[in-house]
Amino acid sequence: MIEPSLIRRQRLFVIVLVALITITIVVGLGIGYSSLSYDRLLPTLFGQGTFKESFVLFSIRLPRIIITLLAGMALALSGAILQGITRNDLADPGIIGINSGAGMAIALFVLYFPIDTGSFVYILPLIAFLGAMLTAGLIYLFSYNRTSGLQPVRLVLVGVGFSLALSGFMIVLISSAERTQVDFIAKWIAGNIWGTDWPFIWALLPWLVVLIPFTLYKANRLNLLALNEPVAIGVGVQIEKERIVLLLAAVALAASAVSVTGGIAFVGLMAPHIAKSLMGPRHQLFLPLAILLGGWLLLIADTIGRNVAEPDGIPVGIMVALIGAPYFVYLLLKK
Repeated sequence: MIEPSLIRRQRLFVIVLVALITITIVVGLGIGYSSLSYDRLLPTLFGQGTFKESFVLFSIRLPRIIITLLAGMALALSGAILQGITRNDLADPGIIGINSGAGMAIALFVLYFPIDTGSFVYILPLIAFLGAMLTAGLIYLFSYNRTSGLQPVRLVLVGVGFSLALSGFMIVLISSAERTQVDFIAKWIAGNIWGTDWPFIWALLPWLVVLIPFTLYKANRLNLLALNEPVAIGVGVQIEKERIVLLLAAVALAASAVSVTGGIAFVGLMAPHIAKSLMGPRHQLFLPLAILLGGWLLLIADTIGRNVAEPDGIPVGIMVALIGAPYFVYLLLKK
């Protein structure tokens, strides 16, 4: 039974985060290389803008903002799941190599399996999922001990090793590739949001529509897995089965996000931690906040990054890393 005071507190934070996201979206719509007057936003949204205003809003700004928001939500939820099933506060899809596995699959696909542009948008998340799943399986295998089960510290170390190895292999791959292919993969590695058109939103949205409710439904299982194995076994939880199912959900969320945003780390680390500090460790309470926080963190990082150095801006992956790397070191020293 959750106390009514905690539910009221959660609702308050949800309202605050929705307000912050709304403000950031409005600010982001108006500023950029081609500025759009704020008093023209509503008329343009309702179809009363000029051709230039409509093009900037509907073809450039709005798709990118929605993609960034959805990707941040997916990465945050993926990080929260990984931290729960591994009982490791440092778990993050970018840090432990899942993003690199997705990137490796995307790089191989782009280099050796050219495909029609229309199908490319929808196939890419599946390719990223397969690469991320293979990497996650290997990391899990190397981190597991038959006598003591999953080793949380070893998981982070193995994951970091995989991440570095795969990133290095990607650089070797692109060293002999064509210029256009190299540009695409280099932007992906830097965490540059490249999927900035409406089809990418439709490719990403179904994963979130299915996996967010599924994870919230599994919140109680995550609570038990985050405690310890004897407690979970004592209440009848099939530990390995639940871990594998939730790991699949975490990998799918991370892979679908990075397939259109590039290799972005630390969002899945920071958002769950901040949400836990606000609401405590119960997944029913902090998961909705973590999802909103992840979307807002990536959105504000992209809004700042694309306006700091015009016209190309700074990749959002670098902006997030500037904030997330010190936070990671802080957590490492603390834990």
